[in-house]
Formats: sequence, C-alpha cells, structure tokens
Amino acid sequence: MKTPADTVEHIELATIAAVSPQQVHTLPGWLLPMDDGAVGRAKSAVPLSHHVSNADSSQVQIIEQLYAQQGLRAGFRLPEVPSFDAMRQTLLDKGYRPEQPTLVQLGTAVAMRQVTQQSPAQVDNAPDEHWAAVFLSEGFDPVDGASRVKTLAKAPGSVFASVRSLATGPALAAGAGAFSHGWGSVHGMRTAAAHRGQGLAGRVLAGLATTAQQRGVDKIFLQVERANTSAQALYRRAGFATSWTYVYWRLPPKAGAGSDGC
Repeated sequence: MKTPADTVEHIELATIAAVSPQQVHTLPGWLLPMDDGAVGRAKSAVPLSHHVSNADSSQVQIIEQLYAQQGLRAGFRLPEVPSFDAMRQTLLDKGYRPEQPTLVQLGTAVAMRQVTQQSPAQVDNAPDEHWAAVFLSEGFDPVDGASRVKTLAKAPGSVFASVRSLATGPALAAGAGAFSHGWGSVHGMRTAAAHRGQGLAGRVLAGLATTAQQRGVDKIFLQVERANTSAQALYRRAGFATSWTYVYWRLPPKAGAGSDGC
C-alpha cells in the first residue's frame, strides 16, 4: 500500500524541522537541508514526493551545484521506490554509494503510550547536561553524540524525555520529541550501556507519547536503521509499522574526513 502523497510531504517537512539544519534551500519537489554537523538528515537532499516527476536524474547536477556553493558535498536521501531508479543509476555512475537503509515507521501516541506499564519518563522543554550525558556515555561516539545533542536541542518546540536514577541525577535513557506539520516525531533514542534491557526506552516512548497527547497530537513517526533490529522490536510493541524505506547516497569520504551519521 502506497503512502499518501500528503503524508510523505508532511513527514519530510517535519523531519527537517526537527533537525534544524543551518540552511534549507528548495527546488520544486525537493528540500535541500545544509549543515556541517554529523546528522545525515540535516544535510541530505530529500524529495517531498515519491512520484516519478520529482526523480529527474538531471537534477543531481543542480543539487550538487547548490551544495557546492555553500562549500558542502551533496548527499541524497532517496526512498526505495521504482520512481527513483534513474536517479540512483546516475548517482552510481557519479561514484555515490548507498548507505544506511532506514525505515520510516508510523504509529500513534495512544499505542505508543501503552508500550509499558511502568511510569513514563520525565519530559522537559529544554535539555540539560544530564540528558545530554547519555549521548556521551560509554559505547557511543562522543563526537557524533555531541553533534546530535546540539542538533536536537535547537529545534523549536521540541521536548526532551529522560529516565533518571534520581530526580536531578544523570539520565539512564533519553530521547527527544518534535512537533510539526500535524505530526509528532521521535528522535535520538539512547540508553546507557549499563542499563539496557530494563525497559527504560519504553518509558522514554511513553513520556513522549503523553506529551503528544497533551498537545492534541496523535500521529507519530520515527526513523530507524534497518540493521537496528532490537529497536525495531521495541517500536513494534509500541504500535509502529514501516511505511517506506530510504537510503542515503554519499560520495566516499575524502582522505582524513570523518563519516556521516543518520
């Protein structure tokens, strides 16, 4: 079953709003977020429709030029649908490589709230150093984590959920929620390595769901890498189902350059 066109557009607009890139340029049917951080969604061109009219392979050069004008290398985030076959071939011919297949999953705040019988995580309107500490804890790339904290913290109207051992203590698990274009969205789900398997991520989802309900928002989406099967199991229990898959298309990094993140 195809995802309705207006749903695709609203989710992509909401996705870019949630990661607040430094700049956003537009082409007909496309968003071109531009950022120098680690979050791939904040710096990869994305179509607003899955229709073939927006997948003209000649647009690759135009998009590359717009990124180059800002001193950036172009990246693409393309849905895995036949309409983009020609564009994918063009990218392959130019040396781009597909990376990080990612599932776009849709659910509801009602179902997400029911994922746990434990108390929901606390939710704050601004992140603090204890919330951010999860992203910098053992088992996570500290440079990538710091970039994600910065990205998630600057989106207007976002909220920040965390489970803590003490009210003012370090967070054991954390996540963020954003609200835009009629949708709520879940981002940055992290659990400290020493505290996994205790249901803390479910409590984070429940906290974000409660906030969404308080704001009168029931439609929720999230994005999870296809390889992350443990997170997908949690999201299934929270009522999420895959609507489409996208893949990043990037040129191989230059010598000495770091890798991108999703």
